[in-house]
Amino acid sequence: MIGTMTHSHRTHGPGGHPWTVAVPLAVAALLYNAWLLQAVVPAGLDARHSYVSELYAEGSPYRWLFGGLELSCALLVVAGAAAGGIAATGGRMVRAGWWALAGLGVSSVADVLMPMTCAPSLQRDCRAVHPAHTLTSASVHLCLFVSMALLIRCARQRGRPELIARWGPSVGGAALISSLCTVGPLIGYGGWHGVAQRCHVLLVGAWLAMLALSAGAPRPRNAVGAPIRRLSAGWRSRGGSGPGARVGRSVPPVSPVSPVSPVSPVSSVPPVSPASPVSPMSPMSPGSPLPPDPPHDRAV
Repeated sequence: MIGTMTHSHRTHGPGGHPWTVAVPLAVAALLYNAWLLQAVVPAGLDARHSYVSELYAEGSPYRWLFGGLELSCALLVVAGAAAGGIAATGGRMVRAGWWALAGLGVSSVADVLMPMTCAPSLQRDCRAVHPAHTLTSASVHLCLFVSMALLIRCARQRGRPELIARWGPSVGGAALISSLCTVGPLIGYGGWHGVAQRCHVLLVGAWLAMLALSAGAPRPRNAVGAPIRRLSAGWRSRGGSGPGARVGRSVPPVSPVSPVSPVSPVSSVPPVSPASPVSPMSPMSPGSPLPPDPPHDRAV
């Protein structure tokens, strides 16, 4: 059973409306054990040494009662499992598990429509093997254990639903052992197979109830959702246009803060340019007047 979120903790349960899975499977878990009405309805069968299918075998005085309850249960299983398979988001294995459970319901419908032709526990000349009914019953068990294996494996890998991950292996293992103990009359060793089958039917009812509870359980809280909601609330309080902002309120966008430019170093006194070297005396250009001679002492 097993579930539909936007990038959050996905579950094996279905998304959408969980009641479309939980309610049909919960009712089916009760109807699957309609054999308990033997305590008040005089069906004439010994529950220790008779198959449950003998309650709606041909010629049974309460065939339509038990057959109608079994058919209703099968249709509810199909409805709940189909809803789970359509809405499941845990991967192909989860969807395959739900559709295998739907196959159980379809096989149960065929099981009622092709009943035993007689009750072996009441008629000595009645064989326990009825080809059509035996084939549909085998299909019921095949679909059941395939759905159990797939859904339990996914639950164990992901740790959720916790109910399936914790108790699924025990219920599935006990259901398998009890079903194997019902084949005695089919191979010529009858007796006490009714006890084993009724234990098996109780375990299947428990499995359907576990799926119903897991489908209706609240989903795990998204670890990322709370910060996102707080961020949205903050945007709304500031009137921003981010997630969750009020529609119709225009707020000018805040310009991003320009990065602070690094502090320019203190300008130092420009260096004194070195004194230009004294250029050597250039020769006199031709045509320039000669300097006057210094005065000479004249002899008197």
